[in-house]
Formats: sequence, C-alpha cells, structure tokens
Amino acid sequence: MGAALTRSSTAPLAAAALSQNSIGINLPFCLTFLAAASILFSIAVSQIAMALALVALLLSRERLCLPPLKAPFVAIFVTILVPLMLSGDPVHGLPQVRKLYVFTILVLIVNTFRSFEQIRALLLTWAAIASASALSGVAQYLARRQAGFLEHADKLEHASYYDYFLDNRIHGLAGHWMTFGGLQMIVLVWLASAALFAPTRRTRVLAALFLPLIGVSLVLGLTRGVFLFGAPAGLFYLLWRKQRMAVLLLPVAAALLCLAAPFQVRDRFLSVIRPHADFDSNARRMVMLRTGWQMVNAHPWFGLGPEQIAVQFDRYVPRDIPRPLPKGWYGHLHNIYLQYAAERGIPGLLAVLWFVIKPLADFSRALRSHRALPQITFVLHAATAVTLAVLAEGLVEHNLGDSEVLTIYLTSIGLGYAALRCCREAMPCV
Repeated sequence: MGAALTRSSTAPLAAAALSQNSIGINLPFCLTFLAAASILFSIAVSQIAMALALVALLLSRERLCLPPLKAPFVAIFVTILVPLMLSGDPVHGLPQVRKLYVFTILVLIVNTFRSFEQIRALLLTWAAIASASALSGVAQYLARRQAGFLEHADKLEHASYYDYFLDNRIHGLAGHWMTFGGLQMIVLVWLASAALFAPTRRTRVLAALFLPLIGVSLVLGLTRGVFLFGAPAGLFYLLWRKQRMAVLLLPVAAALLCLAAPFQVRDRFLSVIRPHADFDSNARRMVMLRTGWQMVNAHPWFGLGPEQIAVQFDRYVPRDIPRPLPKGWYGHLHNIYLQYAAERGIPGLLAVLWFVIKPLADFSRALRSHRALPQITFVLHAATAVTLAVLAEGLVEHNLGDSEVLTIYLTSIGLGYAALRCCREAMPCV
C-alpha cells in the first residue's frame, strides 16, 4: 500500500478532508456517481455512465491516482488472456475479456470521490434504490403467493408449494434473482457498517431504518448463498469489530427468523441438510464439485479456457455419476474458487485471490493506524465486510461472474481506497 502517514500527522488532514459539508459536484463525479448508483437497477445505464465518466475525467487533465492493485490486475489479465489463446476457441471466451471493462469503476471512484459526504450520499442513494427494489420484490412475492392460492383454491395447503416459489424467485429491480440477492447483500452490509460505525448519529439512524426492509427482501429471495453464507459473514465481521459478544445475536436472529418466516424460507434453511429431491441443488452441486475437480486435475496450469466450462462439462463428469444428471443448470460450477481454477488454471485462481485479499490487508493496516477517525473506520469496515461476504457467498455461487455484483464490489473497494486518499495515504499516480 505504501507507507502510511503517522496518526498524529494524518488526523488533521483526514478531519479536514472528510468533514466537508459540501458534496463537491463536478462532471466526472456526477457521472461516476450515476454509474455506481444505477448498477442496482440497470447495467446498461451504469456502463454508459462509466464510459462518459472516464472521458470526462481524462479531459479534466487531472493526474490519475491508482489504487495499489496494478500488479494483481495485470496478473488477472494475463491469466485470462493466456488460457484464452490456448483454449482452441478464443472467440467464445471474449466476453471475459470485455468484462474487464467494469474494473474502470474502481479507478473512477478513487479519482472522483473526495469526501465523506460524497460516500455518504452514495450510500443513502444505494439504500433508497435497494429499498425500492426490496418493495418490488415483496410485491412479487405477494403476487406469486396470491397466484398460488388461485391455482390451488381447492387445496389451500398446497398454495405455498416450495418448488412453486423456487422456480420463480423474486428479483426486485434486477434482472435475475441471483443478481438481486448479491446486490441487496452488499447494500445491507454497507448499511450495517454505517449503523454501527458511522461518525454522525443521523447517518447511523438512517442506515438502521433502511436495514429491516432490505433484510426481509434478502430472505424472501430464497438464495441460500446470500442469507446463509454471504450476509452472515459480513455481519459477523462487523459485530465482532464493534462488540465481540454481539456475535451471539446472529444465531438468535437466525432462530427467530426461522420461527417467524414463511414456510418457503424455513424449508430453504433446512434444505441444506434436508433437500427437496430435484428442487434443491445439493446433488447438483456435488456433481459440479467432482466435475470441476476433474477439470483442474486435467488442466492445472491454464485451465480449460474462459467460457469453456459449459461447453466441455459433459466430457469431465466422472463415470460413476448416474445419468441423467440432477435437475439444474451446469453453465458454471457455482463456486468461484473451483470456477477460476478450472477455467483459468490454479495461477488464475491465485491472481483473483491476490486482487481480493490485497485490499483486505491494506484496509486492516489502515484501520490500525486510524482508529480515532470514525469516517475512515466506517468506510474501511464496510469495504472489508463486503469483501468477506463476497468470498463467503463465493463458496456456493459464481457471484463475481455477475457483472452487476462485480461492479458494486469493485465500487466498495474503490470507496475504501478513496477514503484513504482523503487521508493523503501514499497512492501511485500516473
């Protein structure tokens, strides 16, 4: 990360930078803000705004400051390009090269967000949009439930069929329920960090008010990776850093949720150990785990190549697995660690982990240096908790393969480095 300033010399600088009352509006910032906010409801709007923001930033002739992630990004690029060239089908894998475009948001955030008020404004905008998405999701759930009653009017006990809801889960303002769950999870973690660590009472109260609705939508989404792995991991970290005994609230909250939740949610919890035949993905995940391991064993250095998992899946299914395979989609391996290792080789997986873990180390070091600065504490805790949530959810989902989730994750990391830049942390500029 570079040598940090001492606490005594940094505190006045940070206080001056982060306590500004004005948001500091300019064209690159406005376009970057639009790109970061609109990802919750439209990837097209977000990426167009990102392109315009980059042009505006370059035309401003300001020196570009880059977060200290250049080396791991180059490693990611190389470990995509080389397997792509060796795959025998480079055209089919080009979408993964194009997806690198979303990393632009990281540079934009670091160079345009200059104050705590700007970060706070984005968080509250996220909260408002995520709440609208949550309301839309709840309405979708209620409509689905009503349709179930109408379709099974003679047998009301069947109106809440588990598979009936699982096949058409709520998606809010997002295009798919997995995207919806990932986006809502990250906003929830940011709001939890604000409720626990934000420097002003007003921000803490506002964040706490948004949390219940977004939390309800997260659970009604029935995406186990989000509400059983990702969100608990992020919340565990935040509670541990605030008050370690408070982590005991998590299992209590989970138990109360199981008791109060609708039938589908309770069954979704229990499906981890008591699956519903073909309607749950447990058996399918075991097939993907074993098949992915076969892929890694066969191609440990360069993998099969980008976008080759779906194309070559059948070739690597172990022979002792009976056919037909369990119901489900086998387009990826539903695990980012296995996915990247099978697709790009073990070096490709290590490159991704390097990119993800480097900010954790930087933010941890900065938190030890800036404990007296609540603005810094709030943002760095949020960025750290989001990273842990994404890594935990990644055990059971290919969440970073979703461009919307990847964009908001990179935005979160960018906000962490932007906060450090406000403190005059050393950061390479080009």
